[in-house]
Amino acid sequence: MLAASRPTAMSSAVDPRYCPLCGQPNQCAMELARSTGLPPGPCWCMQQSIAPETLAQIDPAALDRACLCPRCAALPANNSSQPTSPTS
Repeated sequence: MLAASRPTAMSSAVDPRYCPLCGQPNQCAMELARSTGLPPGPCWCMQQSIAPETLAQIDPAALDRACLCPRCAALPANNSSQPTSPTS
């Protein structure tokens, strides 16, 4: 049996645990609460401003389904390149 691989930006399936831009864990407290059934704690993303240019890079299929990771969410507005995964 093949092991499931972590989704990446090129995957067609959206996994809410991973960033839709780089494929790394997104550290979303809301998703952790959903998956564990525990009450949600405050999530880092609720106080984060995200550049519109960064949001525009997200595949429409992932919008409102998976959060960005802190690294991708912090990309400056003038950064037009997509981050690369450390395993790439």
